Amino acid sequence: MTASQIAAAVNGKKESAASVVSAALNRINALDPKTNTFTDVLAARAHETAAKVDKRVARSESLPLAGVPFAVKNLFDVKGLPTRAGSRINRERAPAHDDSVLIERLEEQGAVLVGALNMGEYAYDFTGENAHDGNARNPHDPAHMTGGSSSGSGGAVAAGYVPLALGSDTNGSIRVPSSFCGLFGLKPTYGRLSRARSFPFVASLDHLGPLARSAADLALSYDAMQGPDHEDPVCAQREVELASPEIAKGVNGLRIAKLGGYFAKLGEPEAYTVVNTVATALNAVETIELKDAGVARAAAYLITASEGAALHLDRLRERAADFDPDVRDRLIAGAMIPAVWTIQAQKIRRAFQAQVKKAFERYDVLLAPATPTRAPKIGQRTFTLGGQEMLVRPNIGIYTQPISFIGLPVVAVPVWPDDGLPIGVQVIAPPWREDLALRVAYQLERDGVCFSKPAKGLAA
Repeated sequence: MTASQIAAAVNGKKESAASVVSAALNRINALDPKTNTFTDVLAARAHETAAKVDKRVARSESLPLAGVPFAVKNLFDVKGLPTRAGSRINRERAPAHDDSVLIERLEEQGAVLVGALNMGEYAYDFTGENAHDGNARNPHDPAHMTGGSSSGSGGAVAAGYVPLALGSDTNGSIRVPSSFCGLFGLKPTYGRLSRARSFPFVASLDHLGPLARSAADLALSYDAMQGPDHEDPVCAQREVELASPEIAKGVNGLRIAKLGGYFAKLGEPEAYTVVNTVATALNAVETIELKDAGVARAAAYLITASEGAALHLDRLRERAADFDPDVRDRLIAGAMIPAVWTIQAQKIRRAFQAQVKKAFERYDVLLAPATPTRAPKIGQRTFTLGGQEMLVRPNIGIYTQPISFIGLPVVAVPVWPDDGLPIGVQVIAPPWREDLALRVAYQLERDGVCFSKPAKGLAA
């Protein structure tokens, strides 16, 4: 069931939150050994919260997320757990005193946290492979990656353990798992949702957001998490701007274009096939180019590496052997980037932002591939893109990085080009217009162009 269906059933007293949560926990216990998405299952807490939800419903409270089980990437603070952020070192931290702000907001609306999820170490990953907790496996084919770094978030929703999960997206870590696992994922505008009480990666690029099996569920959870928050200094002081009432308005009148140039190079044919499928369904016939997208991606890499390294300098000095070697080596390289390079990268960011702003004077929504290929196999180190052999780990995000670099809201939508694995398309909107991207996603789902499928790699 979707989150919307669960909430309707619980509010209508056709199901209890307790029974929904018990079913979710039973499925996790039975099947997650095949997918390795959870690092912590919080059964006692979930049962206690579900009982409270049922009492609230019995008092005639109408809760938008009544009884909806959800889980979070383990960089979110969860009261009573150390916030491990996918690392060996962080699991020695003291348990968190409080939940993250977004967990609190979801539970206020009736959702029930059932656990914390696997992720790439310190969120510096696109694969979903973790040297400490093991690799998350794609529920559609466990030989393949979920994508990262929100690997458990993608895997848990695709496997049907929970209808909603929270992830983080610095350079693409919500959109990549959504693409590989066949999900809808929302990276909101930078500063839209509070990041308070979560473990950071790159403060100037970090976003938090949901993954779900339907566009309506994305909107429902996004609405529940909105609002100003003084604990996060970059959280916008904007009142809640509900998307759910807007998503069924359709796409008539929206000016939609495909991104060409940089966004039409290097990928496998299916990456462009699915963009064309979506564009045709939306009657989007124009293609535009963001000429500095490649430069923007390079600048995003510099900022990611240097800011990430600065955060971890003490850990690198004192406990380098406790890092995943792939993560450690990239952080060490980032620590050696000259300051003048990062200053130049910030100038490029401002220039690229101005270039994209002009594009949005002509168009309301832009379309681009989410990933250059479908999910590679676990352990695969290289792939061939555009006739070149390239490393998998750094190059999965070639299409997502330029977009998060300037903080635009994006909904990743899943397309199934054949009977194989899915691949996603980015629906990109202007700042603060998540509603437009969600409207397009909802229309595509309603028309049967984009949808989630039951995981065929798992037993029923």
